[in-house]
Amino acid sequence: MEKALSYFKGDRVIWVITILMLAFSLVSVYSFIPVLVKVEGGTPIKYLFKHFIYILISLAVAFWVHRKNPKYVSQLSKFGFYLAIGLLIWAFFTEDVNNAKRWIRIPFVGLTFQASDFARLAMVIYVSRLLVKKKNELGDWRSGFLPVVLPIVIICALIVKDNFSTAAILFAIGLALLFLGKVPFGKIAALIGGGVSLLVLIVLIHLAAPSLNLLPRFDTWQNRIFNRVNDDVNVIENAQVLNAQDAIYNGRIDWSIGDDFSLIGGQGVGDGKLKEYLPEAYADFYYSSFVEEFGPISAVILVMLYLILLYRIMRIGLRAKDIFYTYVCVGISMLMLSQACVNMLVCTGIFPVTGQNMPLLAMGGSAMMMTCLALGIVQAIAIKQTKEEADDKTEVFETE
Repeated sequence: MEKALSYFKGDRVIWVITILMLAFSLVSVYSFIPVLVKVEGGTPIKYLFKHFIYILISLAVAFWVHRKNPKYVSQLSKFGFYLAIGLLIWAFFTEDVNNAKRWIRIPFVGLTFQASDFARLAMVIYVSRLLVKKKNELGDWRSGFLPVVLPIVIICALIVKDNFSTAAILFAIGLALLFLGKVPFGKIAALIGGGVSLLVLIVLIHLAAPSLNLLPRFDTWQNRIFNRVNDDVNVIENAQVLNAQDAIYNGRIDWSIGDDFSLIGGQGVGDGKLKEYLPEAYADFYYSSFVEEFGPISAVILVMLYLILLYRIMRIGLRAKDIFYTYVCVGISMLMLSQACVNMLVCTGIFPVTGQNMPLLAMGGSAMMMTCLALGIVQAIAIKQTKEEADDKTEVFETE
């Protein structure tokens, strides 16, 4: 293990957690895909092999990126931002999937790519660069504030039509970066007010002229927000939420001593029952399926692993000499943690149903690749940071 990790530079803890989660995802995804086999056909081995290929590609991406100088991240951020806009616009002309245009089909290979997965990382990096570039002008509306805010507004506006939850989370992360970058609070409040007002205006236009189809998923959003699990009228609409909560209940520790007694709880690998009725048990409802089969103690360990990742990434960012790297690391940590938190909150019934999966664990090629790309960037920053600290120690030693 030590020899294998010697090829992976940077933060060893992040590498170990990443590799362990990716390896574990093979077990969990294989166990959670009966509903996918039932709906789309094929065999579990087919989907397992596809997921394994995505893992190899994702690891290769992280390994390749972490060996590069992170200065290129800043230099390519503007190109990445415009590429993200192009991909999001291209997605508008693709075929609908679940009444949403999110996926781009890659020619010749038959794989799909979700444009928003790339766009949110590109936005975080580009806004981080602008915060550094405009740090002395952030108090001025025209020369400082608007150039920094515009990328957030453009990316969120292009995403919100088909993926409200992702746009809302990304907007919140953008606000957090602005706050971290010391943008005047009055201007941040004005942005929040303007964003809410714009959304209300679009909703009103959609309701007044539904033929324009400005928000094709508006009815879905409305049902998810206003439906109540305990409302008998909405039992059918809330079936997936009820099943998710029942799955978590089935994963409890049964204190009655018997042949199936387990200190960590759970039904056991492959023995979960409700995963066959949960849509996307391998992605959007991953946490419910995980608790049902692996138990609440394993769920606590999973939460701890994400918190350790958050701590290690934030630690790298806060120790960086270049404030750009600090912004990037904080943004990436918020991206990962927000996805994991929303998935858990949806599965426990606290949040309305939405499409956020578990980073590094859920089945999904583009999301996994972008997560590993982000972690590769963090590791590249960690390597640069280690070299700078070593150079500083050398200079001090030579001075003495």
